[in-house]
Amino acid sequence: MLETIDVLTLFPSMCEMITLTGVVGRGIKNGIIDFKCHQIRDFSKDKHRRVDDAPYGGGSGMIMQAEPIFLAFEHIFRLRGAKPYLIYMSAKGENLTQGLAKNLLNHKHLAILCGRYEGIDERVIETIVNKEISIGDYVVSGGELPALVLVDCIMRMMPGTLSCKSSFENESHYNGYLEHPQYTRPEIWRGKRVPEILLSGDHEKINHWKLLQSYEKTKKLRPDLLALNKI
Repeated sequence: MLETIDVLTLFPSMCEMITLTGVVGRGIKNGIIDFKCHQIRDFSKDKHRRVDDAPYGGGSGMIMQAEPIFLAFEHIFRLRGAKPYLIYMSAKGENLTQGLAKNLLNHKHLAILCGRYEGIDERVIETIVNKEISIGDYVVSGGELPALVLVDCIMRMMPGTLSCKSSFENESHYNGYLEHPQYTRPEIWRGKRVPEILLSGDHEKINHWKLLQSYEKTKKLRPDLLALNKI
């Protein structure tokens, strides 16, 4: 079971925002996970703490150098006493899914590398990265926001983060379906009624309705999931 998450970044304060609010922030404060951010610039040997340079072969932008990243990774290795499973948040990576996030819980120690500029030196990926993960088929300015998405996705499945296990087990994607529709008071809102079945008190029929609604919503909005999961 996962115990530790380290984040390697040029913007630690951005990543540390996750510790300030919400159920994940409370989970970190309550010690469910040992979460720490590490400033990659601290491991630069340049007097100006420079961590980037122009790409070989030409091209626009700058590339993050291999050595500061590698030294930051070695620091985490020494600090924790064991080699972490290193994830690089990358638009070229495997798309994040609930299943992938569940599998990452099996690692005791995760480290997440956040790139900036035009990316990182490929030799870092070849040498120390275990998996590249993307949060979607689009590009953002750096790996920090994707890293926060990944941490949130993982942590809310950890015992003690949410009030009960069913809070995430009934959500979209956990079992291959999208979540069923949800309603709360008032019973009638602007002429729209809550489905009668939800007011019946018959939990067996309600559960059957929820399952059917999940299937129908998945069929309508994400039919690809039905094919993918052979539901």
